[in-house]
Amino acid sequence: MKIVPFNELKAVPWKNGLGITREIAVSPEGAGMDEFLWRVSIADVDTASPFSTFSGIDRTIVLLEGDGFTMTLDGDREHALTVPCEPFAFPGEAKVDVTLAGGATRDFNLMVRRGKARGEVRVLRGKVDVNQAALVHLVRGAGFADGMPLQAGDTVFGATSIALESYAIALAVIL
Repeated sequence: MKIVPFNELKAVPWKNGLGITREIAVSPEGAGMDEFLWRVSIADVDTASPFSTFSGIDRTIVLLEGDGFTMTLDGDREHALTVPCEPFAFPGEAKVDVTLAGGATRDFNLMVRRGKARGEVRVLRGKVDVNQAALVHLVRGAGFADGMPLQAGDTVFGATSIALESYAIALAVIL
């Protein structure tokens, strides 16, 4: 089992250069934007700007912090990402423009290469078995992964069980 605190994640520019993201994990390890099978990251959205496009990629986004934003997909479909910890899936090739609901936000992202990998983000509360999870990210509160303490912002790899305090919320990536 391995625990990675948020402050150890390296900030890098978005693919389109208009924001920053922190990569949590990628497969295969070291894969670039055009080669990954799946990728998990945390992005900061500070301004109303378009998302990077990823042809052939299925994306899931989850609001972590802030008031969120409204996503306009392909100019005609809107989705308000304003409630924390509610996953929203969309195709990576969609043209996505963002209007902030308030100030800056932070979101959790899962990207999987369509036809080669599948994945989902599940919201966790309480004590749960996480054998199927590739990783678990603690959004808020505290808890334990196989008896080891976790705090908000930590990501754990290889845990078999997670015990969260009553107010804590985590996200599990199932691949």
